[in-house]
Amino acid sequence: MGRIIAVAQQKGGAGKTMLVTQLGAALAELGTVALLDTDPQASLTAWGRLRASAAKAKTALDTSTVSGWRLAGELETLKSAYDYIIIDTPPVIDSDARRAIRGADLVLVPLNPAPPDLWAAEGTLKMTFEERRPAVLLFNRAPAASRLRKRLEAEIAARRLSLLSAALANRAGYANAFAEGLGVTEAAPASQAAEEVRAARQALLTRLEDPAALAT
Repeated sequence: MGRIIAVAQQKGGAGKTMLVTQLGAALAELGTVALLDTDPQASLTAWGRLRASAAKAKTALDTSTVSGWRLAGELETLKSAYDYIIIDTPPVIDSDARRAIRGADLVLVPLNPAPPDLWAAEGTLKMTFEERRPAVLLFNRAPAASRLRKRLEAEIAARRLSLLSAALANRAGYANAFAEGLGVTEAAPASQAAEEVRAARQALLTRLEDPAALAT
């Protein structure tokens, strides 16, 4: 039975779609993956079209679009056919975002390591609590070390929120791979960016596979 990850954050510009594609390509090294676009902007769908003609695409990543009440049924269908399903959600708190969160085994909330992004995540985190779904934060476009990042880490810990142990830095490799319909693990498999994505993949799988970790 496939595991469902909803990538959700009500703040625009958090890098949701990029994260969906990078994790999707990395997870496809381990199993079958479906990507589900529920964002009206349809950036993930556009990326899927690019991928269809990308010579370097090493694995099949099935991308589809769905919204509204059809989402629950689509997730049930995909769970029986794929190992992992990743949902790209709208950058707003609406019924589609709620349906995606409700259907997820884990909600991944990307944010830049800055106070406005953490504040903006409040609505998403509130919704995950209401739907009784586990959520984990992920620093995106993060500096290796900074006072601000450490301050945010301390605030997250003080609030007993869960932060993924791996983070993604601000690297051009992610955008370059995305523009080709690829994950960075395909476009530049030996790069630091690819290492970061694989580290995030492993940290995410630990959360998915360990019920105790999901409870933290």
